[in-house]
Amino acid sequence: MPAAGAAISSASQRFGLAPPGRPAPPWTTQAWFNTGASLQRADLLGSVVVLHAFQMLCPACVMHGLPQAQRVHQAFAGQGVAVVGLHTVFEHHAAMTPVSLQAFLHEYRIAFPVGVDAPASDAGDPVPVTMRAYGLRGTPSLLLIDRHGHLRHHAFGAVDDLALGAAIATLAAET
Repeated sequence: MPAAGAAISSASQRFGLAPPGRPAPPWTTQAWFNTGASLQRADLLGSVVVLHAFQMLCPACVMHGLPQAQRVHQAFAGQGVAVVGLHTVFEHHAAMTPVSLQAFLHEYRIAFPVGVDAPASDAGDPVPVTMRAYGLRGTPSLLLIDRHGHLRHHAFGAVDDLALGAAIATLAAET
């Protein structure tokens, strides 16, 4: 969840693509939903990946991030764009179990693959493995990964739909 409302509005104001840079880290997950098998970042090379990190008890995720990810999933279906959810729990651990997530995904009709971020190996560390690898500050967070596996954008908070659509289309047009 964002620390303050200012973080949400500022994310959409500075949304833009970075030049190709560092390879996107792999995902470390403990479970997957809406997919037949474990999904790895390397499995999606050749596709633009929209990675949406969320928590099911995060109001901004439920009201903005997940509906936006659903719209992207529907709008770019069959166009070389993969939407992947990452349920990354850094607070309220006891309430956000994989069983609860499965019910949540069913009730909200989330159709794209969703991985459950693996907890840190240190039981005293609340930040999950993939969240730490990507340097996420909270949820919702949106990451764009190009066809070559490079992280091209990282936003914390709400992102404007038109800016996101334009960024996805730009990445999809790149060779």
